[in-house]
Amino acid sequence: MDLSEVLQVMNLKSLHLQHQEIHLEKLERYGIRLVIKREDLIHPFVSGNKYRKLKYNLVELQEKGYAKLLTFGGAYSNHIAATAYAAKEQGVKAIGVIRGEELKAKAGENPTLNFARKQGMELHFVSREIYRTKTQPMFLESLYRRFGDFYLLPEGGTNALAVKGCEEILVEKDSAFDYICCAVGTGGTISGLINASTVHQKVLGFPALKGSFLKNEICNFVSGKNWELIEDYHFGGYAKISASLVNFINVFKEQTAIPLDPVYTGKMIYGILDLAEKGYFSRGSSILAIHTGGLQGIPGMNQILKRKQLPLIQ
Repeated sequence: MDLSEVLQVMNLKSLHLQHQEIHLEKLERYGIRLVIKREDLIHPFVSGNKYRKLKYNLVELQEKGYAKLLTFGGAYSNHIAATAYAAKEQGVKAIGVIRGEELKAKAGENPTLNFARKQGMELHFVSREIYRTKTQPMFLESLYRRFGDFYLLPEGGTNALAVKGCEEILVEKDSAFDYICCAVGTGGTISGLINASTVHQKVLGFPALKGSFLKNEICNFVSGKNWELIEDYHFGGYAKISASLVNFINVFKEQTAIPLDPVYTGKMIYGILDLAEKGYFSRGSSILAIHTGGLQGIPGMNQILKRKQLPLIQ
């Protein structure tokens, strides 16, 4: 199956994406132009950077004749949801190794895991301790013994083929921007953006996770030096969220009609606007922020917020 057939199977025939300019008083006050590239509109279920990361991996899977695909993720993983749908569309058996044995009993109540199961993904729950060994040969061998031969896709979908797909996010007209901004999970998306950026641009990554380990991961895929990780806006990590972030996401949607997710894009946009107020960007700067999707995780996050008696994401 060639690439055009893969895209047709996934119902992703066209990528005419919207660049939406953001008009906020605080941006105009500092003479800064912010445009959001709506990668979240690529597809209802294979959204944003998940489509980009899966694109060439699905081609590779088909060319090598694999009948199964195995990957990894957590309770509300965008990658798990997107991979489950894409595998179903291609007639491939999907297996998701899920972090946290305690999730097994209540998987039906989890919107992301329930969606993945409905697409036909087999969920294999492991302890958090075992999950940390997911790249080690002994654990991988146990998975091959259990499930047979499969195409292995890393957590978050990040590998060289994923980076290749993410390089296609930027097109010729995007070279006019001074800054390219994106949220960072496993490092694949920002790596593609760095490789595709021009020498006059600076790529800013906003990690959703605490820790500096991401720098080494990114350096495995890039040679450019025109990038920086802004590590002040993770809000405590992946599943961490505060009432102030929820309020920011809700107000931003009211002002712009753009929904943001609480794990990635919400934190990135919060960070960009905060940096603008702090004078990080010089007057006249133009910023392109990549909306990488992730909106499927909002119902699950709202379950957590409801339990904590915090405001819900609208």
